[in-house]
Parts: sequence; C-alpha cells; structure tokens
Amino acid sequence: MRSKIFLYLFFFMALIALYLFVSSNKIIEAKDAQLERLHNKIENLQDSVQQTQLKVLDMQYFSLENNDDALVYYEHLQLDDPSRYIADKLLETNEQKGDNPLIPYEGMESDFKINKIKILNHKWIIADFSDGKYWGELLLKYELKDDLGVDFTLIDHLLYTRSQ
Repeated sequence: MRSKIFLYLFFFMALIALYLFVSSNKIIEAKDAQLERLHNKIENLQDSVQQTQLKVLDMQYFSLENNDDALVYYEHLQLDDPSRYIADKLLETNEQKGDNPLIPYEGMESDFKINKIKILNHKWIIADFSDGKYWGELLLKYELKDDLGVDFTLIDHLLYTRSQ
C-alpha cells in the first residue's frame, strides 16, 4: 500500500513537473514574441524620430536663426534675438487702423492683417495675411538699420481665390 502511495505521488509529481515545464516554455515563447514586437516598435519609432529630425532640419534651412552668415550682419547691434525683433517690428504694422499698409489689397470681410512670419535670412521675409475669410502671402525685403529701425519693402504678393 505504501509503495502504491509513493508510486501515485511520484506519478503526480511527474505530471506537475511536466506541466510546469510545458507552461514555462510557452510563457518564455510568449515573452520572447512580445519582446520581439517591442524591439520592432522601437526600431520603427527610432526611424520615425530620425525622419522627423531630418524634416525639422530641412524646414529650418531657410531660417535666420540657423544662418550664421546672415546673423553676422547683426552682431554689432547687440540684439539677443534678431528674428524676434524683426518679427515684432513687422507685427507693429498691424496696429494701424485699417488694412496693414504692406498688404496691397483691401480687406473684404474685415481688415487684412499679417498673421505668420518666416524670416528667411538677413534680407527677406515671407508672411501670411488674412481678413478672417480671405488670405494671401507676401514676400518682403527688409533692412535693419544701426538705429534699430526696420524698413520693409514689398517684393511680391498673392491673394488666394476661393474655389466654390
């Protein structure tokens, strides 16, 4: 009787060991598959981050902040951020009553005002303007003088037409 109990106990322990062995292998395989999926996601995210960084660098190419040759023109003025200073001066033209004087169109819904500004280098600016319904773009030439005055000259402009 005692030997049968030990035999059943041994058989039962062997089944438990077999179950643990099989289930641990399945757990390890599942974890390995999950780890592989996470590794692939990380690689995809790294590629995506790299592509985004390249796009950002490409977008910053025409930018006064990243153009050391153009910034040399303003070293003697002791400006911390020439781009911000010039953009502020351009936005001050919006403060006049009526349409912005640099925009060669009359506002149809309200007054045309400059919204977005991109300072390309030490000579040119591209700007977006709108009256709330209609919009367009300007290409401006500017000159930052030694007395910190800024002269803006319109080079070209366009007004988008609404397609209906």
